[in-house]
Amino acid sequence: MLGYYKIITYGCQMNVHESEKIAGLLKAMGYEDCPAEGSADVIVFNTCCIRDTAERRALGNIGVVKAEKKRNPSLILAVVGCMPQQDGAAENIRQRYPYVDIILGTRNISRLPEEINKIISSRESKRRGDKRYRAVDTRLPDEYLSIDENTPTLRTSYPNAWINIIYGCNNFCTYCIVPYVRGREISRSMPNVLDEVRRAVDMGYKEITLLGQNVNSYGNDMPGGEVNFAKLLHEIDKIEGKFRVRFMTSHPKDLTEEVMDEMAASNKICSNLHLPIQSGSDKVLKDMNRRYDRERYLYLVSALRSRMPDIGLTTDIMVGFPTETEEDFLCTLDIVERVRFSNAFTFIYSPRKGTPAAQMEQIPYAVKQERISRLIKAQNRITKELSDGYTGKTYEVLCEDTAPKFEGMVCGRTDSGRLVTFDGGPSDIGKFINVKITASRSASLFGSREDI
Repeated sequence: MLGYYKIITYGCQMNVHESEKIAGLLKAMGYEDCPAEGSADVIVFNTCCIRDTAERRALGNIGVVKAEKKRNPSLILAVVGCMPQQDGAAENIRQRYPYVDIILGTRNISRLPEEINKIISSRESKRRGDKRYRAVDTRLPDEYLSIDENTPTLRTSYPNAWINIIYGCNNFCTYCIVPYVRGREISRSMPNVLDEVRRAVDMGYKEITLLGQNVNSYGNDMPGGEVNFAKLLHEIDKIEGKFRVRFMTSHPKDLTEEVMDEMAASNKICSNLHLPIQSGSDKVLKDMNRRYDRERYLYLVSALRSRMPDIGLTTDIMVGFPTETEEDFLCTLDIVERVRFSNAFTFIYSPRKGTPAAQMEQIPYAVKQERISRLIKAQNRITKELSDGYTGKTYEVLCEDTAPKFEGMVCGRTDSGRLVTFDGGPSDIGKFINVKITASRSASLFGSREDI
């Protein structure tokens, strides 16, 4: 064993899965996951810059590690992912945190072992007086646009297996930095995706979550037009075994009738969809460059529910976009009341350097806070009303983990994505269990198992 590694992950499910790949690379080198009270030999910050809060949290924690690096000069410190990919960010990290050894962007994380070996090799030459070696690589040129299918993955989210199907984004929403830090869309080949799904199922994983900045765009970059997301779902549905399929994230402008039909006809694809709306105002949606309007979004909701009446719909809603007026915000509240989402991930707009929206006149923070408070209050009421409708009914729940706040209990999700806490233990993780809902508390449901 070379030593211990520690990975600190920020951001979305894509970053969680990329941290599994980083763990796989380090494991293949001979490193082991650092015990809770242990001292790491390699620390990797897998960063996010989509929200200002995630970026500030990462930078603050990188600063804290300076003391650890001083105590242990042989510690190798790497900063990877979205944050270094921003224009000028890698140089800023290099100058502001001179003790960071390796800085890699989103498309070259697979170089981490090579750079670690260079760091180790350079220590001897440094003792001879040579300059210390530091690695900085955040390029997105053509040679990085191919997908490395050989990167090992050390899965850490049993019974769920994250599986990337498409990288990058072509949408260029005016508030979003993703296309600038993750590059343009590139789809994995369907045979490679299907092989990975089969391997995960064979290993005992019970839920497959397909990942992409926009899964509905899968196959658009492939010649011939013979591959698309609906066809991928159709082929995954034919794989033998009892398992569920979820996917994220879907862009409303690209959600097709064919995809909705596949969801409704499938025995494996969950009746659950995360469909970000961001705003209920047509004017704001246009300023965001979302390329759909509220009428189109409401049609999609109607089409989904006509096929799957019990579908669980969740969304993302942004408050305080620069051009949002009180009237625009009321349009968002109206959408929330009309659609009645199971849950909504709400957040205040924060400017991202390099995006068009950052150049617009900004709304006072106090106005944003007041609006998001009203939005959260409305959504919490709706979520509680929907939760009450589950009481007394029985659902098949995939047990995911022990319940952290309730001794002798476990938690899992229904097909529609609702979290349920019920009696059980660690041996239940990965099992499908029928649970009768006995009580609800806002977004959480509580129940008793019916298999005993």
